[in-house]
Amino acid sequence: MLLVLLLFILSCAAFTISSVAGGGAGLVIMPVLGLMLTASRIPAALSIGTMISTTGRIATFRRAIMWRVVLLFLPAALPAAALGVYCLRLMPPVYLELLLGLFLSGNVLLLLRPQATIQPDPACWRSLPIIGFAAGFISGFTGATGLLFNRFYQKLGLQKEAIIATRAANEVLLHAIKLVLYARFGLFDHSVLVAGLVVGASAIVALQVTRLVLPLLTHAQFCRIGHAAAAVAGMFMLGSAAHQIALKDAMSLSYGRAHGETELAMTWRSHRVALELERPLELEVKHRVALASDPGSGRHGATLTVLHLAADRGVFVTRRVLGGHDGKRWGGDGAFGHPHHRHDA
Repeated sequence: MLLVLLLFILSCAAFTISSVAGGGAGLVIMPVLGLMLTASRIPAALSIGTMISTTGRIATFRRAIMWRVVLLFLPAALPAAALGVYCLRLMPPVYLELLLGLFLSGNVLLLLRPQATIQPDPACWRSLPIIGFAAGFISGFTGATGLLFNRFYQKLGLQKEAIIATRAANEVLLHAIKLVLYARFGLFDHSVLVAGLVVGASAIVALQVTRLVLPLLTHAQFCRIGHAAAAVAGMFMLGSAAHQIALKDAMSLSYGRAHGETELAMTWRSHRVALELERPLELEVKHRVALASDPGSGRHGATLTVLHLAADRGVFVTRRVLGGHDGKRWGGDGAFGHPHHRHDA
């Protein structure tokens, strides 16, 4: 119950800001939904909430919809959304979320620049189907596109009310089709429905605030708030995606000093990469890959490749096959191995 209340409060704040900024609430809400749902079900819950939100925005700003944009956007976006939902069945969207987080965080640079008016670019109309395809795929795969394409709408010459209304018209049918596909692929259950309805209810509350605030903003202020919201959403996504990757793929960083050696190491799945500084003036870059255990002996093996950069011995590479209880201990990697092979670089 506490999580539901937290979701409602955060969603109210996120949708209020996103309505003024032109989108992005779903990207901010994702981390909280991750506490309630599995990664594969987050997009379905987001789609319920954002569909309710977009329906309310269409009803409020319907006179500002630019239908030419909708007609060019949707034909490519709809099949792309189906492709995104299908890909969601095959893999979690966490790595795409990490990339989107990095992209959105780049809006910090736009905030640091002097405020400038974005000039309409007629060439953007030709690339609108491509943008529709990209938006549809990302929306189907992650459940939200938010502020990713706001700058594109601005280059089409749309003003603040038109951006909100046209984006809503583009997305409402997209979300409806996604919900059917999510249900068809078994990504929809009672917990998804509850979370989605909570998000949707908060969006309706936020819409009432938007109707009062939006007329008070100039278009330049609207764009500025959009950049700030995108940067915040990107940081939220980066933190959430990094946490999920660290848990799912056993990713970790370590640093240590012993016997005159300094080592910085990173593990990811079955890989371990280490940078080791030895005395006198020798640098080693190690890459160890764990292998499947031997069914007969039950021993775990690994391959180890080391790039040596030594002041007295030059640059060379050694490779080893590690495993079992035979062989001798090597270096600081905590494994036993066979004699190595040297390859001069």
